[in-house]
Amino acid sequence: MLLEEIEKAQRNVRTDAFQMSIGELVNLYDDGDIIIAPEFQRLFRWEVGQKSKLIESLLLGIPLPSIFVYELENGQWELVDGLQRLSSILEFMGKLRDEKGVACPPSVLEATKYLPSLHNAVWEKSAAIADVEENEQVELDRSLQLAIKRSRIGVEILKRPSDSMTKFDLFQRLNAGGTTANAQEIRNCIILMVNADYFRAIKAAAETPKFLAVTGLNEGQTEKQRHIEMAVRLLVHTLVDYDGILDVGEYIDEGIVQLATEADITGASTTIKSTMDLLHEAAGGNALRRFQNGDYSGRVGLVGLEAIAVGVAKNLADIEQQADPVQFVRDKSQAFWEQPEVEGFVSPGMRGTTRIQKTVPFGSEWFKP
Repeated sequence: MLLEEIEKAQRNVRTDAFQMSIGELVNLYDDGDIIIAPEFQRLFRWEVGQKSKLIESLLLGIPLPSIFVYELENGQWELVDGLQRLSSILEFMGKLRDEKGVACPPSVLEATKYLPSLHNAVWEKSAAIADVEENEQVELDRSLQLAIKRSRIGVEILKRPSDSMTKFDLFQRLNAGGTTANAQEIRNCIILMVNADYFRAIKAAAETPKFLAVTGLNEGQTEKQRHIEMAVRLLVHTLVDYDGILDVGEYIDEGIVQLATEADITGASTTIKSTMDLLHEAAGGNALRRFQNGDYSGRVGLVGLEAIAVGVAKNLADIEQQADPVQFVRDKSQAFWEQPEVEGFVSPGMRGTTRIQKTVPFGSEWFKP
């Protein structure tokens, strides 16, 4: 049985591997043949010390771990793992472009354990380097530049026939150990890899003023992609049944990959926008907050999203047929918090897997006209 499972899984993964020089990789990036997706690039957060140690390793001839790329249908490579390493090299050489395609300022290094003379080292002097005055910059010797360009790194290629879930699993396993990206930031990259248009539709819907008002998110939370997480959870809870086996994170991950693969972009956008527009008309920024003693209080939590927002989304077509859909949603969402079952939804320590098996079905029934 195990051998059969291994053989079946291996058929889903087609890879190739070879060594390339840093110079070759940089040329591919310059030509647009290696793509770093914008939502992936925003995770580039290495500090100067980490960047300096990487360049030190190249100069000392210390092998670097392989980078992983996904081969697109047009033959381009999309970076899957190795963002920090490749971006650090490109930035140091003055080749890195930001999310909008604009050249980033080159980086400057600091002293390292074995190469203290890397202090203020740059690829070439530039007024664009803000941290160090140009007359204090130490340009790397031409021979050392060539040594870096000729350094070799392994490139693991995930070939096109690999399915979306395999691509997801590989990216998640390669990146789960990192400390810089949160779960939704990694999830964003996966959705983008599976279906870029689907991701952009979700992102656009989650950035509308009404969505942000209903979810009550501040700038810091949106910076951490909490708004997209809320939109993704809304879609998955509404459109993908939960089997009770996976943990919540895995369920959300697999659910959104399934939806992105099915690619009903218009349906996804409509579900998010229509639901949040209706909730906003009903109670504005209070729509998902607890209603008690005639007033709203507290913050927007997952219970409100899973029961109220998902309940409305699941029954949207029927609710819109009511004489006054806005009043219906307002009355039902306020009365929801008075139901005895709801206290069990907010019990401290309740596992997410237990909670969503209560909140989602209850909300689905509660908002049926």
